[in-house]
Amino acid sequence: MFKKLKEDIHTVFARDPAARNTLEVIFCYPGLHALWSHRIAHWLWIHKFLFLSRLISHISRFLTGIEIHPGAKIGRRFFIDHGMGVVIGETTEIGNDVLMYQGVVLGGTSLEKKKRHPTVGNNVVIGTGAVILGPIKIGDGAKIGAGSVVVKSVPPGSTVVGVPGRVAEKHRKLSFDLEHGKLPDPVANVIKTLLKRQEEIENRLKKLEIIERFSFNRNKLENKFIYRDGI
Repeated sequence: MFKKLKEDIHTVFARDPAARNTLEVIFCYPGLHALWSHRIAHWLWIHKFLFLSRLISHISRFLTGIEIHPGAKIGRRFFIDHGMGVVIGETTEIGNDVLMYQGVVLGGTSLEKKKRHPTVGNNVVIGTGAVILGPIKIGDGAKIGAGSVVVKSVPPGSTVVGVPGRVAEKHRKLSFDLEHGKLPDPVANVIKTLLKRQEEIENRLKKLEIIERFSFNRNKLENKFIYRDGI
């Protein structure tokens, strides 16, 4: 038990450069409080103390601003940075070493009592305000850009951005980088490609116009000499 608590505290230091000392982490990190409360609520949930588990979850939501259903399965070294507005649904499954920012929603898309929330792999980074909906899979090492809306499964090692989410980069190197402002933009890349293609077409047209003008002048000159010789 104490080994897990110690690991959770070390995870905060590893993921947040603002963390200064152990007391600050223990008393001032709502993401850590929500995780510890969830551990208790989840144990009660799997042992069929459903009301008590939901009550603990509800109190934790009131204190931290983070809503984690007690039925959700969460792996080791999970960290929610800041955390306000995070919602994690009942049938969500989260792997190890996952980093999540504020405003993230792992939501369901069905009213049926079945698997209806996402499955998040290991070493995944989910940016601020991202929304992941349905029983889809987020592959190991994937990175979900801030504000993205993901409704389809994401391959391992991919970077997803946009609404709806699109794979902008594949086989990304597995790392916990925080440079959300440097995410690739697939729409911008397409526009850049189109502009480059347009420039190439315009250059070809200019060359054709020069050739055509030269041919016209040449024919005009030849006709002039033919007319003169005929006279």
